[in-house]
Amino acid sequence: MKKLWLAFAAVMIVSFLILGWIGTRIFQEMPPIPDRFVTTDGVTLVDSGEIGEGQNVWQSMGGMQVGSVWGHGSYVAPDWTADWLHREAVFILDKWGTEEFGNPFAELNAEQQGQLTGRLAEQLHENNYDASTGIATVSPIRAEAFASNVEHYKTVFIDGNADYAIPAGAISSEERLRKLSAFYFWTSWAAVTTRPGDIASYTNNWPHEPLVGNRPTGDNIVWTGVSVIVLLAGISAMAWWYASRREEEEEGHAHTSDPLSLWEATPSQKATIKYFWVVAALILVQMTLGIVAAHYGVEGDGFYGFPLAEYLPYTVARTWHVQIGLFWIATAWLAAGLFIGPLVSHHEPKFQRLGVNVLFAALLLVVVGSLAGEWLSVMNRMTDGQSFYFGHQGYEYVELGRFWQILLMVGLLLWLALMICVLLPALRKNGVGNLPVANPDVATAGSEFSTSHSLAAFNADGGDRHALEANNQRHLVILLAVATAAIALFYGAGLTWGQHSHLTMVEYWRWWVVHLWVEGFFEVFATTVIAFVFMRLNLVKPGIAAAAALLAATIFLSGGIIGTLHHLYFSGTPTVALAWGSVFSALEVVPLTLIGFDAMEDLRRSKATPWVQRYKWPIYFFVAVAFWNMVGAGLFGFMINPPIALYYMQGLNTTPLHGHAALFGVYGMLGMGLMLMCLRVLIPARQWKDGLLRIGFWGMNIGLFAMCVLSLLPVGLLQTKASVETGYWYARSSEFMQTDLMQTLRWMRVPGDTIFFFGALALVLFVAGLKTGHSFKKTDEAI
Repeated sequence: MKKLWLAFAAVMIVSFLILGWIGTRIFQEMPPIPDRFVTTDGVTLVDSGEIGEGQNVWQSMGGMQVGSVWGHGSYVAPDWTADWLHREAVFILDKWGTEEFGNPFAELNAEQQGQLTGRLAEQLHENNYDASTGIATVSPIRAEAFASNVEHYKTVFIDGNADYAIPAGAISSEERLRKLSAFYFWTSWAAVTTRPGDIASYTNNWPHEPLVGNRPTGDNIVWTGVSVIVLLAGISAMAWWYASRREEEEEGHAHTSDPLSLWEATPSQKATIKYFWVVAALILVQMTLGIVAAHYGVEGDGFYGFPLAEYLPYTVARTWHVQIGLFWIATAWLAAGLFIGPLVSHHEPKFQRLGVNVLFAALLLVVVGSLAGEWLSVMNRMTDGQSFYFGHQGYEYVELGRFWQILLMVGLLLWLALMICVLLPALRKNGVGNLPVANPDVATAGSEFSTSHSLAAFNADGGDRHALEANNQRHLVILLAVATAAIALFYGAGLTWGQHSHLTMVEYWRWWVVHLWVEGFFEVFATTVIAFVFMRLNLVKPGIAAAAALLAATIFLSGGIIGTLHHLYFSGTPTVALAWGSVFSALEVVPLTLIGFDAMEDLRRSKATPWVQRYKWPIYFFVAVAFWNMVGAGLFGFMINPPIALYYMQGLNTTPLHGHAALFGVYGMLGMGLMLMCLRVLIPARQWKDGLLRIGFWGMNIGLFAMCVLSLLPVGLLQTKASVETGYWYARSSEFMQTDLMQTLRWMRVPGDTIFFFGALALVLFVAGLKTGHSFKKTDEAI
């Protein structure tokens, strides 16, 4: 174990040192924000402060939930960087073509077009920014193109555009629209202007735009090849390691009866029940909002004729869909941690139940307050400053206002304190606390979450054994404590930027939250919790469980920490981020390619003895996690992660393909599995009716798979073809997305969404049935 801990510590230290060093490089070389843009004839195009103010306008109206910038955001509206750049290029080329050849650009011959595009590329790529004065100089014709684009965006953001699901009045005044346009102009300027001392733009020549000479760089090709080689080498090494494992060492000594059948829930464990009610309710709300948001892609101003956009615009629907998904997944995981704590240490700290209840109230306040603030912001009921603190920050996955972020951070610190208090006895060598003797009364059929045996009997049967194993389990407890602390503390990365922070640095820190917090340390936490579950069921030996969890965490984080950079290839970062991110994001995929071994092992454990069948459905959800880890995170993730692939695919429907399959398929299914496992242990002596669970499990998995392969995947691949052949702007445009074929494929989400929704509804009904008694069998039969 010592070697495993040294490896874990080395991976953490070295990886964060590299990630921090690259962060300093990003800060030093991010695109400058000129104080002013001035034409060569002395006209001020963009005045001091307008770019930052425009960024705040963009944030308050929904930011990344209204199209995307630099490829990050939602998918119904265009990418505004690519859209602005293309419209600017077409305006200039048409003007030159008409003046010099008497026809607009599209009607010129190839030689004439080549002459004009060559001139345009040279002009736009030239970097005329003077750092000493803060002034960037542009040609007068770009000022004319700017004015033309502003007129176009009036028809989009003030008049409304149904194709983009943008309602009328999204921007409340022409003054605010001009500031927003200044921000979009700057993002496109950075996307085409050559970085000093380089041959590519500040965004590594993203987006693909042939008219201005934006094409993939050599680094895109080279580092893609390196990442593929690293992936193959990693898979080969992992395959050898799996082949060398001795399966018999992983097995525990299965009891003839359930070791947890005598467990009596502690007061704090019973207090976690309401968390799971909220989880079930939020699942239903999130699925409904997902259907609404998806429908806006084909009917941008309503819902089957009803003018829903007047009350619930697409921006709000998608914001809530994303935020509520994160809320219920995090709530399920936090509640699972609070529940499993007493199982780990056999200790119930004083005031633990009070702390659990206070935390629940705090989480409810954050959920309700942040969702209300986001609606008020998008509906223009707040100023830009108020929106940042109480409304909509505009950044995907961290949309909630700063005030609600701080409250959530306080709640996570409270959760950390509760977890440490309950784990403390187990963290002490040979330290195991004693639980109070429980009420030995036998539960009745109608009682809610009561058990049929006393804790005294549980301790009499297993007290000596648990004391003997305490030292062996201590390594697993330490890993659980580390993951718990990381979850609580790493959310703090979301507090590192301010209202006026540079977009590139916001992106750097935002992905610390989205990737490191959600995809990194929650993964370690979940792996450890599942190891505890199987260990407590005596299906895995404590030493093997601890070693396996620690090794899995080390392998995952060895690629996952530095692999965060694969989100930042084209966000104004230097080539160093692309190089390190491509290699280590490939390593992230390595353990996922062989995760099927673990899934089959979980299935084998579920059949070890007859009594394990009572845990069948939680284990099935854990198996689903392994499947979606392999497919959603592994296959669909690596499909878009190599630099050359992401160059063409970033922000297309290949992104939500990966996002839905990985976020819901992995973390959502895991949250549900943990919830069901806790509910199963809460009432170990009573049998469940599994009809609704069967419908829920298969409905959600089949529905998610259908959604992916019938709609998101074909739409994304056709968009990729359009991006390669014509340009990124076209793959995101209404001209392409509103064609009959693309609309049909978008409608093909309906079958999968419908199956998925009814699966989720069945799960919610099952959880509600545990409250009413309808999810229990009428007669309890020994298993």
